[in-house]
Amino acid sequence: MKILLVGEYSRLHNSLKEGLTALGHEVVLVSSGDGFKKYPSDILIKPSIFDKPGLKIFAKFFDKFFDIQLNKHEYYYNINKLVPSLSGFDIVQLINEQAFRVSPQHEIKLITRLIKQNKHVFLLSCGTDYTSVKYALDKKLKYSILTPYFKNKALKNHYQFILKYVSIPNKILHNFLFSKIKGVISSDLDYHIPLNGAPKYLGLIPNPINIDALKYRQLLIGDKIIIFHGINTNNAIKKGNKFFTDALNIIKHKYRNKVDIIASEDLPYEAYMKAFESCHILLDQVYSYDQGYNALEAMAIGKVVFTGAEEEWLEYYNVDETKVVINALPNTDYIVSKLEWLINNPKKIIEISKNARDFIEKEHDYIHISNEYLKKWTS
Repeated sequence: MKILLVGEYSRLHNSLKEGLTALGHEVVLVSSGDGFKKYPSDILIKPSIFDKPGLKIFAKFFDKFFDIQLNKHEYYYNINKLVPSLSGFDIVQLINEQAFRVSPQHEIKLITRLIKQNKHVFLLSCGTDYTSVKYALDKKLKYSILTPYFKNKALKNHYQFILKYVSIPNKILHNFLFSKIKGVISSDLDYHIPLNGAPKYLGLIPNPINIDALKYRQLLIGDKIIIFHGINTNNAIKKGNKFFTDALNIIKHKYRNKVDIIASEDLPYEAYMKAFESCHILLDQVYSYDQGYNALEAMAIGKVVFTGAEEEWLEYYNVDETKVVINALPNTDYIVSKLEWLINNPKKIIEISKNARDFIEKEHDYIHISNEYLKKWTS
């Protein structure tokens, strides 16, 4: 089959492409590379010239006085020129409800053309979208990425990008997509739970991880336990990084002779992967029920990861608590206690490391996951 993957947030589409290609399919990935992360793409959508430092200031003034966002209009113009070449595909999959990252009105125009030029269009739910944000706003989860906002409405500016998904233009886009797509697939429980029972929902397919490219590295415990905390500053509040930072300050003071702490901010994908190479423990995110992509890749190479692993996840995968991953709760004392448990029981680190790799091989192997996508697309 000829398959077009539109958009990239986490390397999900890259790994899916690798699996589909290995199975003999022709796959094209088109994306912006997701900003500073610089994910690979067959067709790279170039950023607007108005994103450059000097022109950015001019664009802001223009927007203020004329209510026209020059960068978004120029970015849309670049994609619009590209769309005619994206034709003749058996399957098109959008990474998100705003896969092209333009305004909802422009998104509808682009997707309308894609639908006319290709056979079947599917949608992924693997990041914030109308359904997941509405579900969180209705407080149907015990905690979510919106929990900090509920506790402190002064954070509203930090949540503009997320709250826009329930705006009227985005709801129109959501309804348009669900009237046109063949189906929607979720990548983990954080998106499966809000979608479960919805029309056109095809179910959960776990994130594909290229286990051939990510080799397991047996952990060696020396004089010190190495802990890595990588922060994406744009997402730090919604991921709950503050709990990790506060916990590490306590651990650093209490176990200064037993631990080394590595911290980073806003690293491109390749640099990020290199930065946590030497660590034993990786701190990923707090406000999630399931593992995100960074956590899964770290687990694949044998790191002990603090991330989402709620009761719903334990039940779904039939896994015992703390055997594969550490569930990170929005509670500093709890995180400190789990870190202390590992620091004082280094054999547990080795045990969880091996279990993590085994879990990824069993549930996230990119070849198996690619076959699952093929089944959904052709059923």
